[in-house]
Amino acid sequence: PLFLFGCVLTPGKFVSSLIINKDRSFTFAYKGEVIAVDPASSMGDAMKDLGKPDEDASDEDKEAAKAAADERKAASETEEAKRKAMAEALTKEAGYKSVVYQGDGKFLIDYEMKGVLSHNFLFPFNSDAEVLIPFLTIEARANGTVRVRAPGYAGEKENKGNNPMASGSNADASKFLDGVFTLDTDAEIVSQNNEDGAKTVGARKQVIWKANP
Repeated sequence: PLFLFGCVLTPGKFVSSLIINKDRSFTFAYKGEVIAVDPASSMGDAMKDLGKPDEDASDEDKEAAKAAADERKAASETEEAKRKAMAEALTKEAGYKSVVYQGDGKFLIDYEMKGVLSHNFLFPFNSDAEVLIPFLTIEARANGTVRVRAPGYAGEKENKGNNPMASGSNADASKFLDGVFTLDTDAEIVSQNNEDGAKTVGARKQVIWKANP
């Protein structure tokens, strides 16, 4: 089923922040790299030498190997064109200040979204991008609390088992992680998983996580 999806999007080098206020207003920001990892391509790279003819191979085998190489090149060029189109599509969506595709699966993104937590929030979300592992989710609960999770900012160990379909490709994805995520709030923090805990800054509290493999 994994191959039904176009790619896995994962953070590269980034700075991200989430501000949640008592009145339920929020601001989420992400600035930095987003890497598109193609699970099918990763498997293809691992298997591309299988059947490669040696020096004593027949002309037919050599032609077959050349045809296979040409096919991989054409598929790569098609994928690059799709990613450029995706970058162009994202620039038309609310929140994206800029999206630049740098090639080889790397996007530079400057994103900021403001709103009120009367509903859930997910980043990134785009039906065409076919995101498999969300970077960040906010669940608005009926008891007046919100739950924040950031599976995209965690390494393979932390994500293992959370998404069985994604776990096979997450090892390749998490190796790019290099960022900082800051939660800032003046509301009560019911629980959090940072060993350093929350720091008080004036009337507000901050929890800072460093994301790496």
